[in-house]
Amino acid sequence: MPSFRQLHRFQEVFGMTAETTSTPGTAAGSADTPAEQWRPVFIVSDGTAITAETLAHSVMTQFPDLSYDRQRIPFIDTVEKARQTAEKINAVHRRKGVRPLVFSTFVDPNLSRAFISACDGFQIELFRSFVGPLERELGMKSVHTVGATHKIKNEERYNKRIEAIDYTLTHDDGQTNRGLDEAEVILVGVSRSGKTPTSLFLAMQFGIKVANYPLIPEDFDRDSLPEALQPLRHKLFGLSIKPERLSEIRNERRPNSRYASIENCREEIAAAERLMSENGIHWLNSTTKSIEEIAATIIAKLNLQGVGNKLRE
Repeated sequence: MPSFRQLHRFQEVFGMTAETTSTPGTAAGSADTPAEQWRPVFIVSDGTAITAETLAHSVMTQFPDLSYDRQRIPFIDTVEKARQTAEKINAVHRRKGVRPLVFSTFVDPNLSRAFISACDGFQIELFRSFVGPLERELGMKSVHTVGATHKIKNEERYNKRIEAIDYTLTHDDGQTNRGLDEAEVILVGVSRSGKTPTSLFLAMQFGIKVANYPLIPEDFDRDSLPEALQPLRHKLFGLSIKPERLSEIRNERRPNSRYASIENCREEIAAAERLMSENGIHWLNSTTKSIEEIAATIIAKLNLQGVGNKLRE
């Protein structure tokens, strides 16, 4: 299992502890943000609300000009809690003067009715939109079980996913070459180009064992891949990034250093892209791509299957 240090790194990369977030840019509800361009967003569920949050994020990204604050409210598992939550949302409506957007996934129809009847927000009820039509198509009733998404239905798949996370944390940033050949993919690129979060996303979501390895100035001086990677070129995938963005990221870590200077970032990125191209390594620029897009590209290019992504023969 992952060590405490590894889990702390995992939490640091993904910011897993926060439940209330804002979109980048102007602070929500400030004088500089027109009301019609900002909305409060609530994600409500009688379970973890993770499913609702994922779907809400997918929908909201289709409106890039909208600024919003997002709050997840999980485990609304009684009628009283449903009504209290609805009143909390209504209070925001009254205080801010704009109608909240509410994404919900209530499995229990009684809770759903209580919440919908009491809430003034613009409501997108995700389960009702999909479950009913699917019941009619399949000719069967759904079980209406809270938390079914997150239950362990296949122990082998679950164990493989945990193994992948453990492997990926152990092989982060070239920490060890031991067992490197067990990796399904090895991400390479300059320091701070997005290798670690991409690695962890692939392990968490798809159960793929990922190692990641930094390309450093010594590699560029030799004009050669690190020795440990040379027999594994068929498993390599490269990440690059715009020099300006890389400089911003590095300055947060080591401000006003040679490491973070725009000149050094340009030199490293040019050398890394040249080295990857010379060695026939697929690579992409991660600057404007979401982690989901990056992961999907890697899976497609290297024909990776992951856990549960293969049709029966």
